Amino acid sequence: MHYRKFRNVSVSEVGLGTWQLGSADWGNIREEDAFAILNRFVSLGGNFIDTADVYGMGISESYIGKFLKTTDRELFVASKLGRRGDGTNGWPQNFSYDGMRSHIESSLKNLDLSSLFLEQLHCIPEDELRKGVVFGHLRKFQQEGLIQNWGVSVETAEEALLCLEQEGLASLQIIFNIFRQHYADEFFEKAAEKGVALIVRVPLASGLLSGKYNLGSFFAKTDHRNYNANGDSFNVGETFSGIEFSKGVKLADHISGMLPDGRTAQWAIRWILDHPQVTTVIPGATRVAQVESNIAASDLVPLPKDTHRQLQELYEDEIKPFIRGRF
Repeated sequence: MHYRKFRNVSVSEVGLGTWQLGSADWGNIREEDAFAILNRFVSLGGNFIDTADVYGMGISESYIGKFLKTTDRELFVASKLGRRGDGTNGWPQNFSYDGMRSHIESSLKNLDLSSLFLEQLHCIPEDELRKGVVFGHLRKFQQEGLIQNWGVSVETAEEALLCLEQEGLASLQIIFNIFRQHYADEFFEKAAEKGVALIVRVPLASGLLSGKYNLGSFFAKTDHRNYNANGDSFNVGETFSGIEFSKGVKLADHISGMLPDGRTAQWAIRWILDHPQVTTVIPGATRVAQVESNIAASDLVPLPKDTHRQLQELYEDEIKPFIRGRF
């Protein structure tokens, strides 16, 4: 495992996303399986774990909190707030100081921590980002010691650029992969100049870039790859990076043939890591073998420049025009 700088600490360049551990939107994960995934991730050198209060409405955070008690390794846990719907503090009215504080306190309780390494706004409405009040709240939570750093998970390049103007921003969490390449040209250099970490989610386009799906692949009714395949529940970019599934399967097969060998998922993560401005990639996992595969990407050699050029040309010609949703 290799490490990159996040402010004054070093985090594993391959982290762990834990949406899957919430036993919602991807299928059920038993507690013992969640522990096996977390344990293997840490044993292979991983130290950055990303979660959110809505991943199973606290289940993911609670699993992580229990796991933290079993290891003396220094781990950096990031959570997110802003998508919960719980009464007067629910989406999209949960951006008052008191509402946000209650959600941070809930995450801390689930994780059994006194302070969060990183709290992130979870793809909240752009209007709230433009008002800017939420950033003042986050600065206050930081001063109070509830959080050590704060960042924003965004859906669009416009939102990323807006957040980069905020003093104290520690990180941006973005969708960035072979199916979503243009951000590198739009704000990566600016983030690097400002010392803002880039956390990459959806690195395998919800599994499309693993090269293991075909046109007959089936997803359960409660799986977001089914119910949100066309963006019916939230931003379509969070599912298959906004590419229509059948087209994505064909593109992924073509991309596999452009990579050095059959380790499509690993090379897709390596492609992201070849961008030096990226701080960490956070693929999720439902099995230990997926953790092992994801982390192995850290030890691959960079892709040849010619392969990067070919993939960029494919993106401009065959992928970007067909991305759906706001990006």
